[in-house]
Amino acid sequence: MQFNARKVFRYILLLAVSAGLLWFIFRNENWGEFWADIKSCRWGWVAAMMLLQCLVTLMRGERWRLMMRPLTRDLTVRETYDAYAICYLSNLLIPRSGEVVRCGLVAETRKTSFEGALGSVVMERVWDIICVIVSCIPLLFVGHFREIVIGWFTGNDAPAGGNALMWLWIGLALAAVVVVAVILARRHRESLNRTKIGAAIFGFCGKMAEGFKAAFKMERKWAFFGYTILIWVSYWLCSLWTIWALPSADAAGLGGWDALFLMIVGSIGWLVPVPGGFGAYHGILSLTLGSIYGLAMTEANAFAVLSHETQVVQMLVIGLISLATWAIVRRRRARSMTNTSQSI
Repeated sequence: MQFNARKVFRYILLLAVSAGLLWFIFRNENWGEFWADIKSCRWGWVAAMMLLQCLVTLMRGERWRLMMRPLTRDLTVRETYDAYAICYLSNLLIPRSGEVVRCGLVAETRKTSFEGALGSVVMERVWDIICVIVSCIPLLFVGHFREIVIGWFTGNDAPAGGNALMWLWIGLALAAVVVVAVILARRHRESLNRTKIGAAIFGFCGKMAEGFKAAFKMERKWAFFGYTILIWVSYWLCSLWTIWALPSADAAGLGGWDALFLMIVGSIGWLVPVPGGFGAYHGILSLTLGSIYGLAMTEANAFAVLSHETQVVQMLVIGLISLATWAIVRRRRARSMTNTSQSI
């Protein structure tokens, strides 16, 4: 009960942080101008964005299935797609819960283990971080972006705040702690393995390692890289189409390179552990558009809302559909197992 109460308190705290961020961003909003900006949208581009985001979910599910093939060849495209869609739905409610949920769903099919699936998810996230870093590289060679990116890593003129160098040192320190802990654990493995907790941890880590190894044993490596490129090109297109959808952003002269930069900034907003990215995503995107591009706050907020809410609506729709189809398939599977046991 104490553990549950702590989780509830933490969730309420995150909701409060999200609400506080939204209040801060929209506290001086001119709602008449804001809704006029939203109503002026070119809705064809908005529809195209949402369709492309559905396709990205399918590609992500298929890429994950490729990573899982060394563990199991039995997972279907529908199963990984539904698991991914439900993962997004879960993340909208409880931050960081989606990855655990989708691993639990594929483990429920009895075609792979939860720990093996989780290992592949960790590796998948590593690839996503690599893609964000690689996306920053072209900006180093494009005009004013060079100063912006360098500013991030030196702490000078960093939009929406944050000395990235400081976070880099924190990350390196945490990595060093993990490395030392692993070395000590390996050195004292035999004694730790005699304890119940130690045996459970080593067993869990062993199965996690299976997932890591699976990523390097892929038979169709080029398909994996192809999906990865298509996924991130699609994210860039969604960012570009958001610019084209809003006349105010289009009139400001934002183009393809700006879309790439805003895609990177937006991906940072999704990393903040608040429900559905509400507040954090809006804040970092609005402040970036205002401080770097000089957009009026109303126009910047309209861009952030359009970009975020199209993703949220798409996640809700496909997530609820996949939740329903998964429940139907589960019921059929349970009925089939019952009939089989009765016939035996």
